[in-house]
Amino acid sequence: MKFSDLFLYVLLLKAVFADSGEVEVLSVIEGDSVTLHCSLNSIKKVEVILWTFGTDRIAEINKLIDSISLYVLDETFRDRLKLDHQNGSLTITDITFKHAGLYELQIIGGKEVFSKRFNITVSARLPVPVLIRDCSSSSSSPSEQYCSVVCSVVNVSAVSLSWYKGNSVLSSISVSDLSISLSLPLEVEYQDKNTYRCVINNTISNQTTRLDINTLCYTSDDLNKEDDLPVSRVLLICFGVVTPLILAAVAIFCWRRRKRQEQFDGDDTAEMDELKTVSVSVGESVTLNTGITKIKRFDVLQWRFGELNSDVTNPFIVINRLKGSNSVDGASGHNEPFKDRLQLDKQNGYLTISDIRPTDFGIYKLNIARNRRNVISKTFIVKDSSEKEEASETESLLTTELISDTGVHVAERTNSGGRGEAANLTPFKQPPTLPTTPECGGADEAGEELNC
Repeated sequence: MKFSDLFLYVLLLKAVFADSGEVEVLSVIEGDSVTLHCSLNSIKKVEVILWTFGTDRIAEINKLIDSISLYVLDETFRDRLKLDHQNGSLTITDITFKHAGLYELQIIGGKEVFSKRFNITVSARLPVPVLIRDCSSSSSSPSEQYCSVVCSVVNVSAVSLSWYKGNSVLSSISVSDLSISLSLPLEVEYQDKNTYRCVINNTISNQTTRLDINTLCYTSDDLNKEDDLPVSRVLLICFGVVTPLILAAVAIFCWRRRKRQEQFDGDDTAEMDELKTVSVSVGESVTLNTGITKIKRFDVLQWRFGELNSDVTNPFIVINRLKGSNSVDGASGHNEPFKDRLQLDKQNGYLTISDIRPTDFGIYKLNIARNRRNVISKTFIVKDSSEKEEASETESLLTTELISDTGVHVAERTNSGGRGEAANLTPFKQPPTLPTTPECGGADEAGEELNC
């Protein structure tokens, strides 16, 4: 038998047999779930269980063809219906106001028909009452020790709002189905020790807020008492707050000082000035050795050049700079005679001059500044290897000046053989100083600023 024929058969039976006339009223809060229970013991042999909402079929169990059907014609019941295939009970989840109305259950077994109706009412979830102090109504005179408190709720319908003292109702107000706001005042003594609560309720549920008189009802004297903190408490609070800050500041200072010391380790000992003579032939290359293995992070290195003649005061020009171990400054505009022939090693500051020309013979000065102080100062005399071994007048003047003024190590003159090797040094016992080395931030012989 087709389902349409079966449904017509049910309607015919309904016309013949009267239903039980029983209507069960169920009240549900919006968002909750409700279950409509099926009474299978009403009929001996159950063949069809049919649920309707108004005139629409919403669920069916047909045991004749062993099928379960849920009818969702619109979005009203989508993903909200659950039909228990064992007992036929219908559950509606996440209920809304659209689900309020009349539901009917029909159980068919042979010639027997059982019918039951359910009337579902949906109520909004109740808000929590809010208590505020009504300062305009509170007593300002010291002789009248009363505090006025207002209990309020908004957007409610079919509810009652009441004040309770213990279990006794002091006052109450009710509202019909209209959605409005309610307020209910209460006046209590400041020193009242009783328990007061504001309750909103309907036929389904209730919400309660208790009154804390000490918190909500206070006088100006209470504020003054709170403001008068003991000196010992103030000192304790200050000690608890300031001490951690001082300790943190000291720790940060020590940490930064240690890091700075690591960065500028060895600054207190300045390397003595050295004079080295290097002989090289025209067309060869020469490397001027700084004597260090690695340029530190904050080092500022500067190479300068002066012509080789008898005038040791001849201006020097900056031909290359190195700031830290990253940035190389070619001293643009001053090293034009060495264009494309200077190579500065970023790791150790070695300066290599390739394709030596006659104009390259002269005096090369190295200064390395660290922590805004000169820590290394060296002088190199690069001369033509074809010249006689006797020291030139310039070399003699430089050597005499360095020995008399600084007591530096003077290098023996050696022929580099084109390899640019640094000469061996003959030490003097006099402690080194650096009077001829320009301080960081000052100017050299040529007026060039030694930037750090």
